Amino acid sequence: MSRIGNNPVIIPDDVKVELKDNLIKISGAKGQQSWLVHANIKVEIKDNSIFFNRVDDTSLSRSLHGTTRQIVSNMVLGVSVGFEKELEIVGVGYQASMEGNRLKLQIGYSHDIYFDIPDGINVTAERTVVKVSGIEKQLVGSVASKIRSFRKPEPYKGKGIRYKNEYVKSKQGKTVGE
Repeated sequence: MSRIGNNPVIIPDDVKVELKDNLIKISGAKGQQSWLVHANIKVEIKDNSIFFNRVDDTSLSRSLHGTTRQIVSNMVLGVSVGFEKELEIVGVGYQASMEGNRLKLQIGYSHDIYFDIPDGINVTAERTVVKVSGIEKQLVGSVASKIRSFRKPEPYKGKGIRYKNEYVKSKQGKTVGE
């Protein structure tokens, strides 16, 4: 039994939800998203809530039940509020800036790294802080992860790109024994 799948998704006042066959379209202040729901999950809308039910109790249906509910919940949240990830750049001379629709990273390599921002994502860079925002939770997380992967925080000095409030476990350097 899926505890997450049984919870209804509450629709805020400023969000509009349309359901045709298995295609669900959600539009709000930030934009719109659509998603094709699997045939094993039945979706119904009533009283400003979206309910999800399984067709049968097969393993596939059970695994899709909670996943479908959470994806639709993230879509509703995305078009009404949006998602944001914040990255910090730590290191002497490390910085980021925007050049048009590209993120320019100067992070200790012999060359600058240019990252093209995908459609649907907004990135702002203020020297040592990079903010990634958008309406798709998966895409925002993926772009933030890709930016972080250019220079992950290293454990000795803590230099690199990290998520805001991320704890980097530091190691003691080598010691000379006699």
